Amino acid sequence: MNFLRGVMGGPSAGPQPSGADTIQKLCDRVASSTLLDDRRDAVRALKSLSKKYRLEVGIQAMEHLIHVLQTDRSDSEIIGYALDTLYNVISNDLEEEEQEENSAKQVDDLGSQFTEIFIKQQENVTLLLTLVEEFDFHVRWPGVKLLTSLLKQQGPQVQQIILVSPMGVSRLMDLLADSREVIRNDGVLLLQQLTKSNAAIQKIVAFENAFERLLDIITEEGNSDGGIVVEDCLLLLQNLLKNNNSNQNFFKEGSYIQRMKPWFEVGDDNCGWSAQKVTNLHLMLQLVRVLVSPTNPPGATSSCQKAMFHCGLLQQLCTILMATGVPADILTETINTVSEVIRGCQTNQDYFASVNAPSNPPRPAIVVLLMSMVNERQPFVLRCAVLYCFQCFLYRNQKGQGEIVSTLLPSTIDATGNSVSAGQLLCGGLFSTDSLSNWCAAVALAHALQENATLKEQLLRVQLATSIGNPPVSLLQQCTNILSQGSKVQTRVGLLMLLCTWLSNCSIAVTHFLHNPANVPFLTGQIAENLGEEEQLVQGLCALLLGISIYYNDNSLENYRKEKLKQLIEKRIGRENFIEKLGFISKHELYSRAAQKPQPSFSSPDHMMFDHEFTKLVKELEGVISKAIYKSSEEDKKEEEVKKTLEQHDNIVTHYKKVIREQDQELEELKQRISTLTSQNEQLQATVTQQVSQIQQHKDQYNLLKVQLGKDTQLHNSHGDTFQMNGIQTEEVSKLKEELEEWKNKHELLQGQLREKDSVIEKLNSSQLEMGTTEQSSQTSKSGGFEHSNELQKELEMLRNQIQLQSAEISKLQMENQKLQVMNTTTDPVLGDSGATAAASSELEGRLEQEIKELKSEVKALSEEKESLKQHLDSSSSTVAILQDEKSKLQREVAESKKEQDDLLVLLADQDQKISALKIKLKDLGVPVEDEDDTESGDQGDEDEDGDEEEQD
Repeated sequence: MNFLRGVMGGPSAGPQPSGADTIQKLCDRVASSTLLDDRRDAVRALKSLSKKYRLEVGIQAMEHLIHVLQTDRSDSEIIGYALDTLYNVISNDLEEEEQEENSAKQVDDLGSQFTEIFIKQQENVTLLLTLVEEFDFHVRWPGVKLLTSLLKQQGPQVQQIILVSPMGVSRLMDLLADSREVIRNDGVLLLQQLTKSNAAIQKIVAFENAFERLLDIITEEGNSDGGIVVEDCLLLLQNLLKNNNSNQNFFKEGSYIQRMKPWFEVGDDNCGWSAQKVTNLHLMLQLVRVLVSPTNPPGATSSCQKAMFHCGLLQQLCTILMATGVPADILTETINTVSEVIRGCQTNQDYFASVNAPSNPPRPAIVVLLMSMVNERQPFVLRCAVLYCFQCFLYRNQKGQGEIVSTLLPSTIDATGNSVSAGQLLCGGLFSTDSLSNWCAAVALAHALQENATLKEQLLRVQLATSIGNPPVSLLQQCTNILSQGSKVQTRVGLLMLLCTWLSNCSIAVTHFLHNPANVPFLTGQIAENLGEEEQLVQGLCALLLGISIYYNDNSLENYRKEKLKQLIEKRIGRENFIEKLGFISKHELYSRAAQKPQPSFSSPDHMMFDHEFTKLVKELEGVISKAIYKSSEEDKKEEEVKKTLEQHDNIVTHYKKVIREQDQELEELKQRISTLTSQNEQLQATVTQQVSQIQQHKDQYNLLKVQLGKDTQLHNSHGDTFQMNGIQTEEVSKLKEELEEWKNKHELLQGQLREKDSVIEKLNSSQLEMGTTEQSSQTSKSGGFEHSNELQKELEMLRNQIQLQSAEISKLQMENQKLQVMNTTTDPVLGDSGATAAASSELEGRLEQEIKELKSEVKALSEEKESLKQHLDSSSSTVAILQDEKSKLQREVAESKKEQDDLLVLLADQDQKISALKIKLKDLGVPVEDEDDTESGDQGDEDEDGDEEEQD
């Protein structure tokens, strides 16, 4: 312990050892001491020396400290000291007073070298990931700081080790859920370093629910009013989303865009914003721009733009745009953000066109922004942002382009002058004394004409009043006039870009330009002169404008045909010189900068020369103009013919397209008419069915009311009572009639069935009578059949008697029915007379009721008789079936007996022949033979004798 007291500054007996010797002794102590307390004290001492003697501790103690991390994991205190010591050795985050300017580079190299030594063994990083999982604060927090420092020093190498280690990224994601804010906040910093420029780790972190957790932290911290933690979370979100299409799509599909809307809720009082709030809101706006950046895939950008409109985020940004008291840098970034949210999205562009500034009277937001753009007192960055917003508003927006150009046309200009239009602001900026306003207005107007030939032709109608008393001149003429007056380079570059955009792909505009005799000499003079480097850019643009006048020339002006212009270039300038001057544009440094991205970003107003869309036009036209200059007249003629045929073909195609479009419209109209008619038909059918059901309901209600009135109310006279009663009785009589008809039909059916049975029995009887001459053995069976047939005849007699009784009852019922009909006919006139008395009606009612009862009882009796008849029929049908079986048996027996008789007859015939032959032989022999009459009585004996003789023979 004396040794430790010497290290820690306590009194010592001998001279003080040097720092290197002390560190060496401490390292030996860590390596050789068997007691944990001694090792812990030694590591604590190394920690205290690590900041001052960083190099010595790093060289001598790193291996021992790593060994402590591996072997002493059970003691959190010594692990914490070891991690802190390693952090002090590896980290470059030293106190400012400890850093010297001349050794700053050496310090950075030192941290990087120690990091390389540490990560040479990948197990060290894996061990550190395991320690970060520990919940103990003294282990987890220094582990997070050490891993963050490693990522700062050797980011790609450490990222790769973490990526290949099992569950490496997932372990670090748990830091965001730590309840201790210090660890959670340092975990955010760790993930910032981990996700830098590594798409694979970015995807893993995103799918580990990072978006949800980070947005929750931002909300808990107060959104834009939060502290530096919100800033760190926003930086991490930018790392996850920037240039990562997969994470952007996941962010959109997870409905996280909707959660960004509360970030931009700004109150009415916008004074006194803190620096942290400005930083947070700036990062939030940048995060929105990451999702809708023009460099993203068009489909992903479009879907994010639509989501931002539907959730109200665009509306919220426009509110900030028109709010007062917003800091200038936030306003500028908001304008840039709104620009990219509406760029190329028709819905968002239409909404932005409808936004009005809170002024009196209200003005469109576009007009207010343009006023800032052409105002030279506004900051340069803000004016560039407004120009970018105007460009994005017109990008692929023919409707917006038409609205801007229409404010310049004579028919739409406000004669009263009370309101300022966008077109008036652009013209004012185009011809102001400020060169930056000239350039911005020219570029803005060029975007209004981009890829829109119709508007290029309409803009030729614009007339400008230059001064009192002078006739108005066209906008095209005024631009060329200012160009020839020798204004600033920036102004001339802006006007030349406008003219090149205007004349490209518009032959009518070329003709108007060439119609002014001063334009071509001015251009050739500018190109032919040998001017300084500043004027080379103007010379290149003049060559481009002259080349456009040749390439898109329709030869309508005789003095300025293509061939004559080429000859003029050959004489005045020279083809090679012309091509060289044309190449000045694409070789310029500012041209290369502008071609990189759509947003105009310039370090100073002097560098504001080229527009991004114009660089595309130059790239497209430079080659074709060079070819057109070298073409001969014959090639031009051929090209003209080809163009004419192509134009004719295009006209035919456009005509058919128009016809097809009209037919499609007619089909759509017919389909709509059919759909409307079908819907009307369905509605009418529904109303008809509804009315039918209502009518039926009314009928039912009417009948119910009639019955209820007949039963429940007594009318003033008895005529109504008797009539109602008689109506009910007539209904009962009709029912009885129907029942009688049914009984008659059933009676006829039964009679027909009985007749069929009679015919069957008669046939059986006749067959039995025919078989009366058969043998005696069959007669016994016949006698049984006769007895059975006698029984059947008796049953038939009984059935006939019953049928006669039923017919008598039916005739009786018919008589009674006729009586009832006669009574009904007699009672009808009686009811019609008002003199009938109530007593007679009651007597009639009683008689009818009694007769109805009798009829009902008779019907009941008939139904019972019907049942009995059914039973008799069933029994008779069964007996008939039995008789048919017996008949079939008898027929078989008769057939057999007939067969036997035939055999006997054959035998008798043979015997007769033999007897006659024997008699002849006996006569020949002289034996006396008896006659047949004598032998009839002895037939039996003769037969026996014949049988014996046959046996002898």
